[in-house]
Amino acid sequence: MGWKVCSAGAGVADNMLSAVRELGFPTGFHAPFWLFDDDLALKSHPGYRRAKSGDEKVAAALVSDLGIDFIVRIKDKLPSDAIFVAPHAYEASGDNAIPQVFAAACAMIAQGDIDTDIVQVTRVFHTGADPMERMSLRAEFEGTVTPGSRYVLVDDVINMGVTLAELANHVRGRGGIVLAVVALVNAGRIKRLQPARKTIRELERRHGNGIAEIFGIVPGALTANEANYLIGFRSTDEIRNRLAKAKKETYLRLRSKGIERQS
Repeated sequence: MGWKVCSAGAGVADNMLSAVRELGFPTGFHAPFWLFDDDLALKSHPGYRRAKSGDEKVAAALVSDLGIDFIVRIKDKLPSDAIFVAPHAYEASGDNAIPQVFAAACAMIAQGDIDTDIVQVTRVFHTGADPMERMSLRAEFEGTVTPGSRYVLVDDVINMGVTLAELANHVRGRGGIVLAVVALVNAGRIKRLQPARKTIRELERRHGNGIAEIFGIVPGALTANEANYLIGFRSTDEIRNRLAKAKKETYLRLRSKGIERQS
């Protein structure tokens, strides 16, 4: 199956995603477990580029070198009998192999299960994107969730937490319980994923339903870094104008890489 490339428009009707993000990280959600505050060590690994391009064997070596001791240190803090799930595509060729290999290592060491059914069906091209581009290029997931089961979400790098928030929405919306997040790198300005309630209340006061209409994201389902970014806009029109500019920037950025975005 090929990738879809999706972006938010002026409203939900313009967004190719069928799902509104209604469920963020649950109240009282623990901050992610992470190893590095930036991606320097990850990108400095000699196998990084090949692992990022889909080489699973090289990704396994990278995870072994950087992540195994970290997983061992946190394993007693992870829920027992959990299902570990990472963003990955139907066809791994050319796709970042690190998250799924890292999730498999977490599952093995923590004595959990690895999910292979939930897949990301949109390619978001977040590398090099600014915050507004990241918010407009939302990931979409398909696949079966076991109701009542406990899930741990895994990724190689957290920036704004956008992709993991969409994965959490998919899992929780189908009856799964999201209990933890594990990452090699947490590069977000705010390290937690759940937004401050007072920030959400202010966004709702300032913009009403505007955020949901523009991005297809209910304010309470924003990540902490998404909410912190949006609080800098004083009006909904200001958000719309910045989004329009971001869509042009995305078009030019992807076009420079030879990628044509579907619309």
